[in-house]
Amino acid sequence: MGRIVQLSKNVINQIAAGEVIERPYSVVKELVENSVDAGASKISIEASNECRDLRVADNGSGIHPDDIMLAFSKHATSKIHTSEDLFDIHTMGFRGEALASIISISKLTCITRTSEFDYGTKVECQNSEVKQTQTGCAVGTIMDIKDLFYNLPARLKFLKSAKTEFSYINEFVQSISLAHPEISFELKNNGKTMLKTTGQGNLLQTVKEVFKDDTAKHFNEVLKTDQLSGLKISGYVSTPDYTRASKKDYYMYVNSRLVKCSVFQKAIDTVYKNLTGNSRYPFIILNLEIPPSEVDVNVHPTKKEVRYKNPNQIFNFIYSAVDMALKSRPEAPAKFFTTSSPLKTLQEEVKEEKPSVDEPDDTIWVNLNEPQMFNPPQEKEPAPKPALKIIQPEKPAQTKFIETPEFKQEDIIIGQYKKTYILIEKEDGLEIVDQHIAEERYIYEQLKKNKNIDCQILFISDVMEVSPSDKELLSNNMDKLNRFGYEIDFVSENEVIFRKVPQILSKVPPKEILSDILENMNGDINNIEEQILITTSCKAAVKANTYLNQYQMEEIIKNWRTCENPHTCPHGRPISKFFEHKEIAKFFQRNK
Repeated sequence: MGRIVQLSKNVINQIAAGEVIERPYSVVKELVENSVDAGASKISIEASNECRDLRVADNGSGIHPDDIMLAFSKHATSKIHTSEDLFDIHTMGFRGEALASIISISKLTCITRTSEFDYGTKVECQNSEVKQTQTGCAVGTIMDIKDLFYNLPARLKFLKSAKTEFSYINEFVQSISLAHPEISFELKNNGKTMLKTTGQGNLLQTVKEVFKDDTAKHFNEVLKTDQLSGLKISGYVSTPDYTRASKKDYYMYVNSRLVKCSVFQKAIDTVYKNLTGNSRYPFIILNLEIPPSEVDVNVHPTKKEVRYKNPNQIFNFIYSAVDMALKSRPEAPAKFFTTSSPLKTLQEEVKEEKPSVDEPDDTIWVNLNEPQMFNPPQEKEPAPKPALKIIQPEKPAQTKFIETPEFKQEDIIIGQYKKTYILIEKEDGLEIVDQHIAEERYIYEQLKKNKNIDCQILFISDVMEVSPSDKELLSNNMDKLNRFGYEIDFVSENEVIFRKVPQILSKVPPKEILSDILENMNGDINNIEEQILITTSCKAAVKANTYLNQYQMEEIIKNWRTCENPHTCPHGRPISKFFEHKEIAKFFQRNK
C-alpha cells in the first residue's frame, strides 16, 4: 500500500458527484429544485447534444454577487444554518453539494441577478475553478452546462441512449410540474418544445397540459385535513376502472417533494386491492402536507426516501382520505327511470306501505331474505316495451333500509344486449352496463355491511370429495365460513356436505359453491374472509346470457347506483362503459 496523501479539491468533488450526479437527469433535478426554492414562477429547461448540454433558466430571486463564489463551494447553502434546521426542512435542497459537484464534471456558466442590483453577475466554472465578472441580465438565474462528464469518460460509457436519458428528464419535469401547478414549466429537447405548463395554480389544468385531456375525466378529488395533527392531503386519484399496468403513475409527494414511500404506497394499494384487476394500478397525484418536524427527509442523498415519526397515523390518514374520495358520488334526482306513462316508482309504493317507524323518508325497502332479488325470475313472455307495467312486490316480512342517492339525471333503460348488457340512454350519451358485474358489486357491498347473513338449511346435500389439503383449509377456517352463512360437515376423511348456505345461494348447486370457495381461498390465503364474500356475491348475482324484463333491469341499475364503489366488481373488472353522444355523432358524420 502506498503513502497516504491529501486528495485535491477537484478529485474530492468528483467523488462526491458520484452520489449526487448520476446522469443528466440529476443535474436538471438539482438546478430546477434550486429554482423552485428561489421562488421562481417561470422555469425553462433545455437539453441538447445527447443531453450533455443543459440549460435551466428561471425568474427567481437570483444569487447575491457577494455569495456567488461561496455558492459553488462544497457544503455551502442558504437553506440551513444549524443542526436543528435538519428537522425543520422547508426547501427542496439543503445539502449544499449540488453546484460543487456539477462544476467538477462539466463546464458551467452562471448568469444571475437579484432585484436590488441594476447589474448581474456572470460566473464561469471549469475543473472546480470559478471566475466572476459583471454582466447585464434580467432578475433570476441562468445555469448553462456544457460537456457533462467531459472529464469522466468512464461515466459516459454507462449513460443510455440520448432518447432514454431525455425520458428521465421529461419524467422529472412532469412530476415537479404536478407538485407546483403555480409555476410555469417549459421543457425543450434540441430546440423542440416537449412540455409546457401555464402555471395557473390549478392542478387539474396542469394534468391536462402534462397528460392528455382524457386523463382528467377519470379523477376523483382527494382533500382531507386534520388540524390537530397538522396533516393535510390533496390531489386526485383515478376511478378503479381507469388503471395502468404498472405503478409508474404513482405521483406521491410529501410537502411537495416527490418521494418513494412504502407507507404511502401501501395505503394506496390497500384501498384499491379489491377494486382493480390483477396487476392493474391506479393513477394517483397526491401531496401530503405534514409538519417538517414529523418527517425526516435527510435519509438519502437523492432525498427521495422519507421516514415518519408515526407511520401508522400517516397510513390511516392517507387510506381514509383516498377511500372517502372513491366512495363520493354526485348528487342525483329522486327518480331513477322514465316510462311512457306516469306510474308510481317502487320507492313511492313502499313508502305508502311502510309501518310508522322512526326511519328517514328517503329510504327504500330491501329484503335480503329473497333470493329473487338477486336472481330475478324469468318471465314466460317479455313485457312489451311501449307501455311498461310495474308489478309492485308484497312488503317483505323482514326489512332493511338503504339510503338512496339523489340523481340529477334520469336513466332511460332502452333494452338488453346479448342477454348480458343493459343499455341506458343518458342525456349526453349511451351507457352499457354488465348486468352480472353490476349486481355482484351491489350484493358484495350489502353482504359486507350486513353482520347477520340469513341462512338456508339444506336437508339434502350432495356429498363432495375433497383433498387432504382442502380439508385442512376448510377445517382451519370453519369459523369464518360460519360467519358468512356456510356450515360444513365432514362425513368421512375426504368427504364433506353442506348443512347451511347463505339464503341467496339456496338455488346454486353445492358442488359449484364448494369449488369456487376452495379456488378463491387457495388463491389468497391471507385474505380468506374477503374471498368468501367475493365468492358469495359472484355466485348470487344474475348470470350473463340471462333474459331480464324491464322491471328486473331497473332493479339492478337502481341498486347498482347506490354502491359506494360503482366502478368495478370485487374482482376488479369494470362494470360500465360510457360513449359520449358527440363521439357517436362524429362516427356517423352528424357534427353539423
